[in-house]
Amino acid sequence: MATSLLSKSLTPIFFSSPSSLPSSNHLTTKLFFLNPLEHSPSPKRSIVLPQAKKKNPWLDLFYDGEDEPETEYGSMFSDGKQDEDPYPRDNPENPYGFLKFPQGYAVEMASLGSKVRGDVRRCCCVVSGGVYDNLLFFPAIQLIKDRYPGVQIDIITSARGKQTYEMNKNVRWATVYDLDDNFPDPAEYTDMLGLLKNRYYDMVLSTKLAGLGHAAFLFMTTARDRVSYVYPNVNAAGAGLLLSETFTPDSMNLSEGGYNMYHQMIEWLGRPVKDIPQHLASPLKVSISRKLKEAVEAKYKEAGAEKGKYVVIHGIKCDSKASMQSEGDTDSLLPIEIWAEISQAIRGVTPIFVIPHEKLREDVEEIVGEETSIVFITTPGQLAALINDSVGVIATNTAAIQLALAREKPSIALFCSEEKGKCFVPDAEGKKCTVIASKTGNLADIDVAVVKDTLKVFKTAAPATTPALV
Repeated sequence: MATSLLSKSLTPIFFSSPSSLPSSNHLTTKLFFLNPLEHSPSPKRSIVLPQAKKKNPWLDLFYDGEDEPETEYGSMFSDGKQDEDPYPRDNPENPYGFLKFPQGYAVEMASLGSKVRGDVRRCCCVVSGGVYDNLLFFPAIQLIKDRYPGVQIDIITSARGKQTYEMNKNVRWATVYDLDDNFPDPAEYTDMLGLLKNRYYDMVLSTKLAGLGHAAFLFMTTARDRVSYVYPNVNAAGAGLLLSETFTPDSMNLSEGGYNMYHQMIEWLGRPVKDIPQHLASPLKVSISRKLKEAVEAKYKEAGAEKGKYVVIHGIKCDSKASMQSEGDTDSLLPIEIWAEISQAIRGVTPIFVIPHEKLREDVEEIVGEETSIVFITTPGQLAALINDSVGVIATNTAAIQLALAREKPSIALFCSEEKGKCFVPDAEGKKCTVIASKTGNLADIDVAVVKDTLKVFKTAAPATTPALV
């Protein structure tokens, strides 16, 4: 009785009699019920399948029963960029407020658009380095903003690098975390992991060279896309298993790449996908707030300078971290004696010496003169505001050169070699920048006479005349 019941129950599932089943000794047993259409029914017993479909509804969860196998999702999620929906207004009279969903974030469709089209609603950029390295990452941030409309971008960087993002409107939050610490405090490490997990990022980008340890840190953020640079040697072993995309730099110091130090990541971010063409990175741009301009204007007026009638001198040799030099060019500061010789040849405009520490004020007054205009500035935002109101900039390879290029101000850049000049200031002629390099490879041996001849590029900006009203 039991045998007959078993055979009757198995027959409609396997579409054949039990005698035709393969023996249990074979390991590669084919289960016919997974694909019943490929197996012909037994001649002893024919089974008619009512309403046979072309597709198996168990294998395609989005199949609605129509015979249109080509249209699965449609162009809403498969083609083009993600949509940026208008953000609903907050009701100030409601004491409870509203749920804070990002722009373009639909709760019932978030996972679908994320999987099919690869939408990125929240992105975290882990940027290693100081002011110079974070400043050169601005084109990558703008590229992310253009590639993924409505994305919210957060930054994890050092304390010095965080000051840079007061000039970037595309960044929502900037959090301080010491990325270069090889043995971080366990409490800070776990707290940062919890912070990143609670923000539910879709993509995490890291410019720190990753080994297995840093790759595990990015993996534990639970982000869908984990993109990072890796070591160009055996220290990168195992990191690729925990990352979605990796980039191998040419050297151990990523900053040696100069202005295009992030070109690999920028090419990957702007890659063509489906109906989206190739995205090109825009030039470096910075934004300066009105309060920052007013604070800096009070500083240079107190130093005896007027708006549009002074030249910024930046790059005095000092051991302060506020010198804003690049890690890829350690020989990028000049002694005050050479700056004093250069400033004596400036005519028609007032030279302003930017000092990164108050202890240099007495040295500048003693060597250059007591009536010298000196401004104490440590943040890149204040330096950008000072450059914005100036005629031009004379500086070594510091952030002042990049800020002058971003604000389209004439500049004279002093480098220790021609290779460094081409690396950090590509296409200098088209950017109103004159590059002067030392012939010996040492910045202190730069030809001061050549620098004096180049000072003619600075001219006093004539004030715009307003036509009289008739």
